[in-house]
Amino acid sequence: MQALIEVFSTPQAWIALATLAAMEIVLGIDNLVFVAIVTERLPESKRSFGRRVGLGLALVGRLVLLFSITWIMGLTEPLTAFDVFGQHLEVTGQSLILLAGGLFLIYKSTTEIHHKVELKDEELHTSGKGATMGAVLVNIALMDLVFSLDSVITAVGLVGEVPIMVTAIVLAMAVMIWFADPVSDFVSDHPSVKILALSFLLMIGMLLTAEAFEVEVPKGYVYFAMAFSLLVEMVQMRYERNVDLKKTLAEESV
Repeated sequence: MQALIEVFSTPQAWIALATLAAMEIVLGIDNLVFVAIVTERLPESKRSFGRRVGLGLALVGRLVLLFSITWIMGLTEPLTAFDVFGQHLEVTGQSLILLAGGLFLIYKSTTEIHHKVELKDEELHTSGKGATMGAVLVNIALMDLVFSLDSVITAVGLVGEVPIMVTAIVLAMAVMIWFADPVSDFVSDHPSVKILALSFLLMIGMLLTAEAFEVEVPKGYVYFAMAFSLLVEMVQMRYERNVDLKKTLAEESV
């Protein structure tokens, strides 16, 4: 206990904690969107429970990754290397995980967009069919492993103290669990936002795939594009709401 108090006894430790927690929250936005999309296939009465349990499993997975620092850093060691079109590529455990996760995310996003456009979701809800709780939880846990791999490696390089990293991850996941229902409900209630969210996931899948082939795309550009697109969608939604309100007032005045 004394050693733990000493870790948090300096201003640098609290700055590192705040920085790392903020980074984990920002990097967890895409994961939260994925959770919102996946759990929508569950019966409405089970969605909130599924989100919380799924994110709880994700927290356990992140902590396991964190305490497996030696194994994680070993994933960055080259397994093999080869040249493609004059470019030297090294295959690592990390790149294989990123490639698998990126391809899965591209497949999942494309499939969900197809279901939405072809009204397959409505057919599933009408027929009473949907995903099982177990399948949803497995999807959330596996994708969080991909999403959190980079952030955990960054955390290890940014902060040397394990208690600070554990606290930051727990705080970030608590924020995600707190906002899971509002974000999911918002995405579910606005079809255009769901398409936009799926497009974000498709873009992130392509980003992970590119990263697996050592093509670095600054994540700041990606998050800026996501934020700008969401802002435009909010303006469009405000416009549509004002038009509907104006029509309602005009009908009431007649």
